[in-house]
Amino acid sequence: MKQTLQNKRLLLGITGGIAAYKSPEIVRRLRDAGAEVRVVMTRGAMEFITPLTLQAVSSNRVHSDLLDADAEAAMGHIELARWADAIVVAPVTADALARFAQGRADDLLSTLLRASDAPVLLAPAMNQAMWRDAATQENSQILSQRGYRSIGPADGVQACGDVGAGRMSEPLAIVAAVSDLFEKQTLTGHHVVITAGPTRERIDPVRYLSNFSTGKMGFALAEAAAEAGAKVTLIAGPVNLSTPDRVERIDVISADQMLAVVQQFAATASIFIAAAAVADFRPSAPTDQKIKKTSGIETMQLDLVKNPDILKSVAESEQSLFCVGFAAETENLLAHARAKLARKGLNMIVVNDVSRSDIGFAADDNEVVVITPKDAIKLEKANKRHLARRLIQLIAEQVSPADNSDSG
Repeated sequence: MKQTLQNKRLLLGITGGIAAYKSPEIVRRLRDAGAEVRVVMTRGAMEFITPLTLQAVSSNRVHSDLLDADAEAAMGHIELARWADAIVVAPVTADALARFAQGRADDLLSTLLRASDAPVLLAPAMNQAMWRDAATQENSQILSQRGYRSIGPADGVQACGDVGAGRMSEPLAIVAAVSDLFEKQTLTGHHVVITAGPTRERIDPVRYLSNFSTGKMGFALAEAAAEAGAKVTLIAGPVNLSTPDRVERIDVISADQMLAVVQQFAATASIFIAAAAVADFRPSAPTDQKIKKTSGIETMQLDLVKNPDILKSVAESEQSLFCVGFAAETENLLAHARAKLARKGLNMIVVNDVSRSDIGFAADDNEVVVITPKDAIKLEKANKRHLARRLIQLIAEQVSPADNSDSG
């Protein structure tokens, strides 16, 4: 299924109609499209299908009580309303349609509709005579005028044996309608793997080789890629940064560990951004015991061996990946970056001058030159989060649209 709902947070409301038996399939299809789904059930809905079923298919606790003692300490219904990017109610019974039109807020689902600014999609399901009833049609029109979207109902044979308009739309049609609630973003359907921060190479149990990278640029890129609609896997060395919203983070320590995790995810990715400052060398024989200072010995020698070149390895093994490298240089920036671009077979490289204290590793700002086989684009000094959005925009302009052909 196409990943048209990547990073989206959806509330599925279920009211008490026989079509509730299709709700688990709706949850599954929404998740196949990339969404995170939480379910809210009315008491009537629980007469047709159990919360346990919906919990199993959504992998989230099912919500049903407005006055939940556990949730209310944190104003649970308000948090749910804020969490949702969209609310889908399927099925919507004639009674629920009337209650929504009246602006009722006497159960959790109706209260969420009052408290949320998210777009709402309704999927009516009822007997054909009930759907044709003048009051039902008026209620539907009222909700439409308030900005609610609807899909269906469809024509066909109903559970009661009648034939006509009243069947709930099929799950795939509902998913497509949910997708239409959102604008397509520049990286919708893409899976972006990003490395960030330093690596640490063990000398003994208390010492290691590393560098001054803080991971700020890589984390900013992960945040910007998620904002652009991508599925983002962030592989981070040892840093003290919070994980960006809607980003999967995997922590590693050494270059070997980073390579193993990158290889695991690169096969399913379409873009690889190597923003980590990977140590070029590691001790050839780290010791199991702490190295002691010895009287009379004033120097110490370490035998170092080269670490794997993660970026080059991935670029060579995953030919379909759009690979972006970073070059932290102190002199001859463009010459060194162009050589690295060619040597590693990259699609793009981003170079900056880490000798400058105002844009170095620990700084909040950066200034870079983006180099492709054809162009060199200078991005003036700016906050790293702003710069990350600009870099993601440039990458999106270079990559082909995602085919979104993953099957669910």
